[in-house]
Amino acid sequence: MNIIVTKDEQEMSQKAADLLQQRNKPESECVLGLATGGTPLGTYQELIRRYESGEMDFSNVTTLNLDEYVGVPKSHPQSYRSFMQENLFKHVNMDTRKAHIPDGQAVDLKEECARYEALIEEVGPPDIQLLGIGHNGHIGFNEPGSSFESETHVVELADSTREANARFFTSIEEVPTKAITMGIQSIMKAKKIVLIASGEKKADAIQKLLSQDVSEDFPASALHRHPDVTLIVDLAAYQTVQN
Repeated sequence: MNIIVTKDEQEMSQKAADLLQQRNKPESECVLGLATGGTPLGTYQELIRRYESGEMDFSNVTTLNLDEYVGVPKSHPQSYRSFMQENLFKHVNMDTRKAHIPDGQAVDLKEECARYEALIEEVGPPDIQLLGIGHNGHIGFNEPGSSFESETHVVELADSTREANARFFTSIEEVPTKAITMGIQSIMKAKKIVLIASGEKKADAIQKLLSQDVSEDFPASALHRHPDVTLIVDLAAYQTVQN
């Protein structure tokens, strides 16, 4: 695992954007694996800036998102489809028909999981997968105890995950209890993985990740088994590791 320590969240976002841009070569198709949540927002803002300044072209880009809430309409402001549309897709010149996100409103969720896993194989795997990390070590919505062999599946969200996401809703009661997520094995198919983390609240998770212990009790630890992972972490999240 390659580790890049940055002075702050802004530099972390810029470094992550650098790696995404390196994979987006104008002469070939590019598949980006994308994440939602607060952590990647700065990276998406940087990608938009680079597009607007003529440094990046998204016309050859296909995207695969990690997850989506179950039961939340695509048009809902807190759906991950809306999140991606508002924070990246509508600001760049990509074909949104090539922007893939699980359908959390599918009538048959098991069938939707199988469809999405097949899609990962069909249009991917991602040339590069962007990840955040949860306080409990989740990647995507793979909570502690998730099998390292899991593919796209429906997951019950942990209380800590729902509490962390409650800031995006009016109350925690509105936070969905289930989501469709790429499994650990699905994520590990990516050719390169970039994990980003910032702030003191992520320090414990980063310390545990860098302990090198690999266990399904801490899903992000599976990344130690991937041949090409870069961790980009700011000083605030890295401080516990230093001490």
